[in-house]
Amino acid sequence: MATEIKPLHGEGRSFAGLSGLSGELMAEFFGTMVLLAFGDGVVAAAVAGLPGSGRTSGPTTIFVGVGGWLLITFGWAFAVTLAVYVAGGITGAHLNPAVTLGLAVRRKFPWNKVLPYSVVQVLGAFFGGLIVYMVYGPAIQAFDLAAKAVPQQGTALATYSIFATFPAAYFHGSSLGPLVDQIVGTAFLLILILAITDGRNLAPVGNVGPFIVGLAIAAIGMSYGPNAGYAINPARDFGPRMVAWLFGWGKTAFPGTFSSGAFHFSSYFWIPIIGPLVGAVVGVLLYDFFIGDVLASRLKKNEEPGSGRVAPSE
Repeated sequence: MATEIKPLHGEGRSFAGLSGLSGELMAEFFGTMVLLAFGDGVVAAAVAGLPGSGRTSGPTTIFVGVGGWLLITFGWAFAVTLAVYVAGGITGAHLNPAVTLGLAVRRKFPWNKVLPYSVVQVLGAFFGGLIVYMVYGPAIQAFDLAAKAVPQQGTALATYSIFATFPAAYFHGSSLGPLVDQIVGTAFLLILILAITDGRNLAPVGNVGPFIVGLAIAAIGMSYGPNAGYAINPARDFGPRMVAWLFGWGKTAFPGTFSSGAFHFSSYFWIPIIGPLVGAVVGVLLYDFFIGDVLASRLKKNEEPGSGRVAPSE
């Protein structure tokens, strides 16, 4: 049935290089946009939508117990799952410059595609964040009004959190703790993605892989998210950060500077970029050192003459 679906603009559109890099970039852009539309969307629902719509005990009541955090972690898990289903058939759905870099380091992904993929991922994240602002703008403004917070004055940290990340107060403005958190979280992300997609390992059958990847995102968010918001994706943080910067959150968004009450951080924007890129390389190397090389060794042994066994390919 799929072969009967005609191209939107006729057969001529297929000659625009859609079967090559341009088609891949379109998929990465669109998939990342979907990812952020649902990911930032669930944060907007928790922070501004539910309180403003009268579904919590007050217009500024968020994160009652752990319920709000579980809503966000599961929402992001669903966002990743659905975005991977959207773009996975074309690119495998990287949706993350850190994932793209990790696959280039150890999975023969072409290095000349790393920068183009990263650029469209950031653009997709920007437009995903823009969709959330367009839909939730009135709720965001109502929340800030009720909380007596003014984005332009750098006092609206809660609504800023809809778009990008910041460190927990217990880091006391230090960059080291959040940087380590992002390296560790993204390393686990790559380890889990590689384990889930490695045909030599216990890879999921059929097309349930994206769902398992979503569970991995939930696990990372539940275990490490409170430290720095588990960006684990430079595009996911920087694209919507620019949306927040454009629509009035100013230096809180970029360069990421805030000082009020218990929260103090300065020029934070680079941490969710550098941390995930380093973590991705660490993760792919750790997976191959502890798991991938063992699987390769067993595969080679099983293929030796006289073994009588044929191992699955990756």
